[in-house]
Amino acid sequence: MMRREDLELPTTTKIPRTKTPYRPQPSKLEQLSFKSKRTVNSIWLQNLAIADFVFVLFLPFSIDYVLRDFHWNFGLVMCKLNSFILMVNMYASVLFLTVISLDRYISVVHFTRSQTLRTVRRAWCVCCGVWAVAVAISFPSLVFRDIIQLHNKVLCFSNYYVQDRHSGAMRHMAMVIVRTVVGFLLPFSAISVSSILLAVRVRYSNSVRLPSFSRTISALVLAFFVCWVPFHIFSLMELSMHYSLHLHAVLKTGFPLATSLAFFNSCINPLLYVLLGKKVRLLLKRSCLEITKRSLREITQSISATESLSVQAIGALEEPIALTTV
Repeated sequence: MMRREDLELPTTTKIPRTKTPYRPQPSKLEQLSFKSKRTVNSIWLQNLAIADFVFVLFLPFSIDYVLRDFHWNFGLVMCKLNSFILMVNMYASVLFLTVISLDRYISVVHFTRSQTLRTVRRAWCVCCGVWAVAVAISFPSLVFRDIIQLHNKVLCFSNYYVQDRHSGAMRHMAMVIVRTVVGFLLPFSAISVSSILLAVRVRYSNSVRLPSFSRTISALVLAFFVCWVPFHIFSLMELSMHYSLHLHAVLKTGFPLATSLAFFNSCINPLLYVLLGKKVRLLLKRSCLEITKRSLREITQSISATESLSVQAIGALEEPIALTTV
């Protein structure tokens, strides 16, 4: 028969030590750089995604308009609002892509200086400025967009000829020029110059490397300009529409196709986020988790404060209260 002492475990056991490889801790500058990039980049992408999301919400109205052979069935208010949202999306998208490209150049080429410039507060201020500019430039859509009954159809169009023909033509020209310059030429120049300078710096420098985030941004920029270039070309051609019947026929066929291609840009951007940007997905996921955690933390604190007050009130009573549910 086994004794009790034989079943007892020894009081001391020797656990062999395993050597863990030495991992150097990141410096404060590296930690600050990672945190700054993560938060600032996520702010840019959040606002760009919001512009695309709001645009997609209003897209069914334009689809219905085309499917009904350009018959608007939603009234004057929605005619103005739908055009306004489309223009805001166009300007906000291209301006945010410009900001992202310039920010990418600064953060890679001027790494040390960017750590003091790239803050969350400044990023939100830039975003507010971009939205303000986009809304201000798109505001004429709320003023000049109109509907008219023509051949048993209701057309939703930009009515620049509210007074005389000459002033209407000048107003139309001014709107197209502003839309082309602000919505295409200036952003294209800024993005092209910053991208070329960044490519030259990376090529002739062994210490500068492009982050994986840049691949997704390059794809977004390329998709935007491929989708919107035909729209701006046809907009410029529209200025000479009244002087050529052949040009009028070309615009009648090509402008809807160019507009559809421009609309497709906001639909393809989410696919680019998912297919190309693993880091972008992590940025958006982390930002959403941070918002959720912050909301849950506020709710938990509110519930804890309420329960604390309830316990104090119950303890102040002379007799206990039985909490029952009926």
